[in-house]
Amino acid sequence: MPAIRFHQLLFVCLLLPALTIAGDDTATDETDVKPVGMSSRDYTDPERTEWGGDEPRPLATTLWYPTDATQDTFEVTIGNPEDPLFIAGRAQGNPAVSRAEDRYPLILLSHGTGGAGIHLMWLATTLAQNGYIVAAVNHHGNTSAGDPYRPEGFMLWWERTRDLSAVLDQLLEDSEIGEHIDGLRVGAAGFSLGGYAVISLAGGITSLEAFDVFCESPQRDATCEPQAEFPGSADAFRQAELEPHVQASLAEHDESWRDDRFAAVFAIAPALGGTFTERGLMPIVVPVGILAAGADTVAPAATNAEHFARFIEDAELSTIESAGHYSFLSLCTDTGRERLGLFCTDPDNNRPEIHERASKKVLEFFNRHLD
Repeated sequence: MPAIRFHQLLFVCLLLPALTIAGDDTATDETDVKPVGMSSRDYTDPERTEWGGDEPRPLATTLWYPTDATQDTFEVTIGNPEDPLFIAGRAQGNPAVSRAEDRYPLILLSHGTGGAGIHLMWLATTLAQNGYIVAAVNHHGNTSAGDPYRPEGFMLWWERTRDLSAVLDQLLEDSEIGEHIDGLRVGAAGFSLGGYAVISLAGGITSLEAFDVFCESPQRDATCEPQAEFPGSADAFRQAELEPHVQASLAEHDESWRDDRFAAVFAIAPALGGTFTERGLMPIVVPVGILAAGADTVAPAATNAEHFARFIEDAELSTIESAGHYSFLSLCTDTGRERLGLFCTDPDNNRPEIHERASKKVLEFFNRHLD
């Protein structure tokens, strides 16, 4: 399926004027499930502008958190509400944060290339049910959540890292959620290009020169190729490369975007391993968890997850052998499987099990390192 059609079809129902509620929820047995609240924020970064404009950079963010509310849950879907492509999960809309604890640890989430934060709701829900506040940002220019694709969003990867720091700034100042966050227990997790972002956030130094060398080597992998979500991004980027805002960002690509407020990070099927040299990963001193997908052909483990684990001191690597790269997207509907092909294809057709195993890995990691 052409990527532009994929982009046009994907939109996050949560961000529309009305939430998508599927069916009669009162029949669902949720007695053993801890309630999770869900809300959204239209944050911006006043230090940066939107791509191709002069308005502050948008940082649309979805929140999940523990709540004491007992209202009915709703099903969050992605795509046409009448015939969705994905089922993201269930939550309660806009209840207050639980007062069971004075403050909760916080996890920021970074989605994969061309995706949206809502695709990581399977992970966010598990974390929130276990006492975390979770925030997923939609990366401007690289998200399917109502934001046009921009080549800058696909090629200037380190701007995602800055998004995470800017969202943390906003969360800590948020009049409703900020008082519930324990600023000494903050972590980040990312999938695919989001995995790159959290490793950069931990102190990894990006090297475009190293990536060029890697992509000219026999070890090159699919991260060197045009990505299915926006196959024309490289050509479009060449047309925009001389724009002042692009040149300004390129000049900063090899700076450190480490944010010391983040005490631990977790990368799921991380991409762009070839962008980091051994020396570029040496500055990382916070705990790093890495989950590889054994059947990953988009960001193969050998040149990505295993590369990071080899050169990040004390990195914790685990593998789900039956997982493909897109196994970490939301659960597909029959319509999604019919229309989206590889985005809904898993080696053993076991995406729910993969989500369960991955979320347990991430939860256990942060429970140890943010205690």
